[in-house]
Amino acid sequence: MTVRHILVPVDFSDHSNRALDCAKSLAEKYGAALHLLTVVPDPFVVPDRSWSVVLPANYPEGLRKDAESHLRRLLTHAEQKRLHAESAVAFGDPYREILDYAKRASIDLIVMGTHGRGGMAHVLIGSVAEKVVRTAPCPVMTVR
Repeated sequence: MTVRHILVPVDFSDHSNRALDCAKSLAEKYGAALHLLTVVPDPFVVPDRSWSVVLPANYPEGLRKDAESHLRRLLTHAEQKRLHAESAVAFGDPYREILDYAKRASIDLIVMGTHGRGGMAHVLIGSVAEKVVRTAPCPVMTVR
């Protein structure tokens, strides 16, 4: 298996930070480019239509800028250059956006954190990592 592009979906939690550390090591070892992706849930998709929210017109752009700012702080400038790092912000369902990015960018490996929820929390909340593992176009490494 050739690893040229590694995707790390990040949500700025300790779990995704550990996955990022692992992915940085793998990228260095294989000389792979590191792709960071954060997905902001779409604020205009309201699961329960019994209520509505009025948001300012520039709301999505503010979220994007905030997410981009957080992404820039995850890697030093030297790491960005050495790892040929790219970063992206997407809006929507995290699971779908991760898969779409992986396909578009010809990702060879996804390294992602998992919250390790079990029992009822897993049933009610679901697991983005589990959905990605089951349907990704490439291997997925989960880091707990």
